[in-house]
Amino acid sequence: MSIKITGTGSYIPNEIEKNNAFVNHQFFTGDGLQIKQDTTTIIDKFKKITGIEERRYASPQQNTSDLAFLAAEKAILNSKIDPETLDHIIVAHNFGDVNKNSSQADTVPSLAARVKHKLQIKNPYCIAYDVLFGCPGWIEGVIQAHSFIIGNRAQKCLIIGAETLSRVVDKHDRDSMIYSDGSGAVILEKTNEPGGIISSISASYTLEESNFLFFGKTYKNTSDDENKYIKMYGRKIYEFALNKVPNAMKACLDKTDFHITDIKKILIHQANEKMDEAIVKRFYDLYDKAVPEGIMPMSIQKLGNSSVATIPTLFDLILKGKIKNQSINKGDVLLFASVGAGMNINAFLYQF
Repeated sequence: MSIKITGTGSYIPNEIEKNNAFVNHQFFTGDGLQIKQDTTTIIDKFKKITGIEERRYASPQQNTSDLAFLAAEKAILNSKIDPETLDHIIVAHNFGDVNKNSSQADTVPSLAARVKHKLQIKNPYCIAYDVLFGCPGWIEGVIQAHSFIIGNRAQKCLIIGAETLSRVVDKHDRDSMIYSDGSGAVILEKTNEPGGIISSISASYTLEESNFLFFGKTYKNTSDDENKYIKMYGRKIYEFALNKVPNAMKACLDKTDFHITDIKKILIHQANEKMDEAIVKRFYDLYDKAVPEGIMPMSIQKLGNSSVATIPTLFDLILKGKIKNQSINKGDVLLFASVGAGMNINAFLYQF
């Protein structure tokens, strides 16, 4: 018996926002001072650091739960299960449903309840709930579902990561260019096939690190805008991620009989291209190994950072042959890892 992902799905919004869409923005520092560099220079520097060329935004009539539902539909269809046999629907997000031109989150009922309603599942014992765990929320949902299945409290679970970060960005903050919208979903269930989830690890650092990502007012302090937006201390997050994430990845791998040379792909949260490359390099340095070519597939260049949606979306796109020069084959060992608000870190080792 193993616990495996038997279906995947993702939804990528149709609205493309290219970097040049930010040319006429006025950017300010956290101290409210306008940045003197011209926006073209700011955007060029941004692309070199993050790798982001464009990102996707949900259409005005769509909300996070809509995106979650669309990815869920595809995962259910891909797995060929009857949705009435689902035991858990877990939706990872951070801001709930946020209407266009508003930063107020709506989380009652939960997004999972909304997805279950949209799927028209009648079974009352299919329980629906949300996970708030920063960008690592989808991985944490998978880890939770895995535990429920091991404990015979579930047989089949639907785990979704969905976000509309375009609704909670400050247009006067350079970091607004990072964020995007999207959703990804998987079906996790007990099977007779070999492989599946082998090990996992989670950690929360909440002393000095808890407010590295937070909700704050616009950086343009002369504005009468009272809304709050997603904010971060980028340098602190970068240093934290490099110091903590590789060790967590190593701890997850070292719990098993597999070696680093067995890993075929690392699916890491698509947060920042340079940061992800540095994390993976430091992980391999822990074993005195060079990073294998093609080990870390990336989608951030075209899709941006959609938080909890980045990893399940990337996984689905690879399996559907939509990431150039990337594939996953039967028996491949994959390491999933993420870092985000909290500050939280998690990872799981998986054999396809």
